[in-house]
Amino acid sequence: MTKKSVVSEAQEIQLAIELIQLGARLQLLETEVSLSRERLLKLYKELKGMSPPKGMLPFSADWFLTWQPNIHSSLFINIHKFLVEHAGATGIEAVMKAYKLYLEQMPPEAGAEPVLSLTRAWTLVRFFQSKMLAVAPCDKCQGKFVVNCLDLNHGYQCGLCHMPSRAGKTKKSREAEALQAA
Repeated sequence: MTKKSVVSEAQEIQLAIELIQLGARLQLLETEVSLSRERLLKLYKELKGMSPPKGMLPFSADWFLTWQPNIHSSLFINIHKFLVEHAGATGIEAVMKAYKLYLEQMPPEAGAEPVLSLTRAWTLVRFFQSKMLAVAPCDKCQGKFVVNCLDLNHGYQCGLCHMPSRAGKTKKSREAEALQAA
């Protein structure tokens, strides 16, 4: 092995470690890191103490358009676009940096998962690259939100300015309200 390939492999291992720590699924790792599947599996098990979750990656753009995921996805994609356009970030590094900044702004509750996982954030960027999704400005607040490219987005109002009637009405919030009333 040459010195260059050792450095490259070390960098790939470090990238894989960072991605796993951020919650990357195995399919994302296989796409972005040049290490073998077996090596990635061993690394994942070593870091997480368990096998990676099985199943398919998210493949529908619809998830990003629902109320709460849209707000989180819009925040992430705007951070990502800023880093790409103004900080020279590219590829998986841009996704990772944007995701870390997203987590700083939207930290999950203790013991809870973030609304937007790293794998979904990575998928969102791919949907933007394939022109399935775009951002459109809200007519009221002028914020830029994730929209479907095939929808008519003239006069668009975001989920914050035009909140759905059941927004935030989760089982957890209803139980908390019931405890406060008692």
